[in-house]
Amino acid sequence: MPVTDITKDVDTRTITITATFAAPVTRVWALYADPRQLERVWGPPSHPATFVDHSLTVGSRSTYYMTGPEGEKYPGWWRITDVDEPRSFAFDDGFADEDFNEAPGMPVSHNVYTFDPDGEGTRATYVASYASADDLQKVLDMGLEEGARLALNQIDDFLARTA
Repeated sequence: MPVTDITKDVDTRTITITATFAAPVTRVWALYADPRQLERVWGPPSHPATFVDHSLTVGSRSTYYMTGPEGEKYPGWWRITDVDEPRSFAFDDGFADEDFNEAPGMPVSHNVYTFDPDGEGTRATYVASYASADDLQKVLDMGLEEGARLALNQIDDFLARTA
């Protein structure tokens, strides 16, 4: 399985996920840059994602929704804050209403995704920071850890099928 470690730190209000993929950095980057590929692995298998808008360009806004098993939709948004292709990108990620407006009172995370060569593959580090320990706990209670593990563990199979 690609996910090798998940560390939650209430003091720094972060969750850090480390994964190793059997594909070069440029291929992993391409997955995150292409909305049609990204939506295949963004949500866990039970909640696939659909990206409406997506561009890894500083200042751009991505919008997406995940669809649950009963057809319920969970909208979200990204605001891209930094891009260092193919090594890293950063973005704010939040919950949205059905019109993709920021959902009031819901946590927003600042995320930094970093991709480093690891032999023939890629070592990925995903760090999500929250404004408060309560915000971090809220998303953990919503299943962030298990959902992220399930989503990230789909990546190697997807990359192998689309090589």
